[in-house]
Amino acid sequence: MKTTPLISGLLMFLVIGSSFAMAQQNQNKAPPQPMSFFITSTGSGNGANLGGLAGADALCQRLAAASGATGASSKTWHAYLSTQAKSGGQAVNARDRIGTGPWYGPKGAKIADNVADLHGDTLDIARLGSNLSKATAFTEKGEPVKGFGDTPNQHDILTGSQPDGRAYTDTADHTCNNWTSSAEGTAQLGHFDRTGGGNTSWNSTHPSRGCSQENLVSTGGAGLLYCFAINP
Repeated sequence: MKTTPLISGLLMFLVIGSSFAMAQQNQNKAPPQPMSFFITSTGSGNGANLGGLAGADALCQRLAAASGATGASSKTWHAYLSTQAKSGGQAVNARDRIGTGPWYGPKGAKIADNVADLHGDTLDIARLGSNLSKATAFTEKGEPVKGFGDTPNQHDILTGSQPDGRAYTDTADHTCNNWTSSAEGTAQLGHFDRTGGGNTSWNSTHPSRGCSQENLVSTGGAGLLYCFAINP
């Protein structure tokens, strides 16, 4: 069958138009955002004794720098941890020490736009929920963390925080003596996979059985932390 000039022209027009549309889509597609959030691939190795907030931040900084992720070593990283008012010191809220966002995980998924989004500060935001889940939260190496149903289950993440990201104000120990104890006390934990523990909280699900590495493991964790870039 012979192709008429009209049909040939029409086919050429469709091919050019399709190519132009694809080029426009690729041009409009935003490039992957650099990592500004991750779960540590390892803990301190000494249970919940992290060397205080300074030691926890140093762990985040060290792992970020070693990850090789674009721009990670030039960012300032803080661990998502609260401390309680003890011995005359003031409490520190985890939500107040992680910057303003937005934050993106190691594989480019947006975790949250800002602090309010991350914690569900309003009813409308809470209904949507943050995007922190097993599908988006990975280690600094981009590797999955073992969660509910995996062996061993390591979904417990140290936070010492209430669901709104603030420190506890009662007299009980929720931070293993402000992250300096691997013996006495307990630590409040979140579940990164949003599964188990009676709620779906990523930052405040239940307390640990104690502060030692053995107690953290037996509760369902490994002493891992959330790390946020305060200058994403």
